[in-house]
Amino acid sequence: MKHLIIGNGPAGVIAAETLRKADPKAEITLVGDEPEPPYSRMAIPYFLMGNIGEDGTHLRKNKGHFEAQRIRLLRGRAASVDTKGRSVKLQDGSSLDFDRLLIATGSHPIRPPIAGMDAPNVHTCWTLEDARAIVKLAKSGSRVLQIGAGFIGCIIMEALAARGTQLSVVEMGDRMVPRMMTAKAGGMIRRWCESKGVAVHCNAGVTKIDQAGGDKGLLGKIVDAVTGNGNAGAPLKVSLSTGATVDADLVICAAGVAPNIDFLKGSGIAAERGIRVDTAMQTSVPGIYAAGDVTEAADFFSGKPTLNAIQPNAADQARIAATNMAGGQANLPGSMAINVLDTLGLVSASFGQWSGEAGGESVERVDEKGFKYLSLQFKGDVLIGATSIGLTEHVGVLRGLTMGRVRLGEWKERLLDDPTRIMEAYLACAQGAETRYLGTRPI
Repeated sequence: MKHLIIGNGPAGVIAAETLRKADPKAEITLVGDEPEPPYSRMAIPYFLMGNIGEDGTHLRKNKGHFEAQRIRLLRGRAASVDTKGRSVKLQDGSSLDFDRLLIATGSHPIRPPIAGMDAPNVHTCWTLEDARAIVKLAKSGSRVLQIGAGFIGCIIMEALAARGTQLSVVEMGDRMVPRMMTAKAGGMIRRWCESKGVAVHCNAGVTKIDQAGGDKGLLGKIVDAVTGNGNAGAPLKVSLSTGATVDADLVICAAGVAPNIDFLKGSGIAAERGIRVDTAMQTSVPGIYAAGDVTEAADFFSGKPTLNAIQPNAADQARIAATNMAGGQANLPGSMAINVLDTLGLVSASFGQWSGEAGGESVERVDEKGFKYLSLQFKGDVLIGATSIGLTEHVGVLRGLTMGRVRLGEWKERLLDDPTRIMEAYLACAQGAETRYLGTRPI
């Protein structure tokens, strides 16, 4: 059996290893398009902080790991998929045959059509190559403007602050992390960041990036010397939709990501925002599967196709897909938003349908001065979503109740009266519920 995996991020690596365990004799090829060993993008901020070296980002640290597993690593980028001929054509013109295919091509950073986005000191922060460039530019005291304050943006912001930069953040939404936090919670995170010296511009977009001209200063001259680019150290003037301007030595674009699916055009594999998959992670074409950021899987509660580009989902989906590719039977109960974020020392989390559901009940408890927040969303007597800030002891409990679809009974009314009793509710109602959920998928 020939198993081909396109994409060597966490989903691809986990799938390859799961396949090897399930099918010891199979031929497994893992294709990645970067000149790096398989690595985790989520580890890049730790590299930026200086907490780890480049090898610390690698998904498998042992030398010869993939060779020992008899997993063939190949560099290449998919150009097209021939579903009838069972082959993938790469951009270098070569082709790879397969019996079973897993598409785990992940996402790419969105670069808004802003004048000046191609300036030498404007970067995304998505690859190790990006990170190397940022390390050269983001020196202590340098002025950094970041476009985007979503989940990925806040992780990058943490690393930039640790490097001692003067940081400004521009977010088009009305609050920070608008896709994982309620209005009250996102506003609280903004106040926290501002208290730490970060200039936050919400309800704002970048309209233009200009070379500011003038003296580059010592930092700019050092950057020019290091990069060999006479424009790399030039200061920038960033214009905002609010009419304000911000001076910067470096601009980082963290305006979101989009699935890598362009190469599937004409393949017959159903895709809208991402690749449509069933509960077995199989696409509309038998024998072809997908996992990770590239997928549009059924939501855990609503059942509607949704993009949940987070690593825990990618790992679960990879195991499910690989088990089925090897002839086993496994199904994913659904894709669920699971977000835990440390923003300059303030820990926040959101789970499931954190914004609630029409007709559902909810409760919110706010401690503005203490930077503590808790929001619970219910459908009937089941907790379907939650948001918390500064309540780290509740994170595991919220996850367990939502993933376990736990029936709270009379405890729902108690929580509506006092949501901080969530631990008591978990102990009273959730015994065995999360275990039952985990039992439906391979661990």
